Amino acid sequence: MPSDSRPCVAVVLPGTGSDADFVARAFTEPLTCRGVRTAAVEPDPRRVVGSYVDALDAAAAQHGRILVGGVSIGAAVALQWAGSHPDRVAGVLAALPAWTGTAADAPAAASARFTAARLRADGLEQVTAEMIASSPPWLGRELAKSWRSQWPHLPAALDEASEYHAPGEGDLERITVPVGIAAATDDAVHPLEVAREWSERLPHAGLVTVTLDEIGADPAILGYASLDALDSVLHTT
Repeated sequence: MPSDSRPCVAVVLPGTGSDADFVARAFTEPLTCRGVRTAAVEPDPRRVVGSYVDALDAAAAQHGRILVGGVSIGAAVALQWAGSHPDRVAGVLAALPAWTGTAADAPAAASARFTAARLRADGLEQVTAEMIASSPPWLGRELAKSWRSQWPHLPAALDEASEYHAPGEGDLERITVPVGIAAATDDAVHPLEVAREWSERLPHAGLVTVTLDEIGADPAILGYASLDALDSVLHTT
């Protein structure tokens, strides 16, 4: 990132059911290498999107132009906020975008709705055990920790996320801030096609791909990939 455009703070937002610890590990190291401090937001499961917007507003009021970013729904909220506040944003780091516009039958939204219903019916311990058994080990460990921290409000948080209206096709085309997108080539919940659509419709966007195994080995790969994608845009504008 060119030094004359470097903000001092990046605000990063977790994905559905995730927590500040994961996004901090995803973004802190790569941002620190660029001289940028990371502010990872802990979601309020009673009002996930509202808590994210409050954190973005507060950071911009305190620091001026900031970097914003996140994972999954965190990426969508960050991008939408950036589109509404382009003069307060130096760039967006969007990791694993989940859908465009209305969630409808997007895999991430369907998974959130299903999990919320199961949690209400069968409780945290049983559903967590089943999730761990059916997930890659690293993902099971991450979600088991964050789910417990958000209980008993986790089902409501999952429902809220599943109903979130991300930037639509027209919205993407009108967002002029530079955006770096990181996507996994083998993630069925966050399809690569969504990331490609974002990168094609956003006027100033780059895309770098990784794999789920790489994320599991070191979440910072998401931060490095999204920063590399953002650099590719900044160096051509």
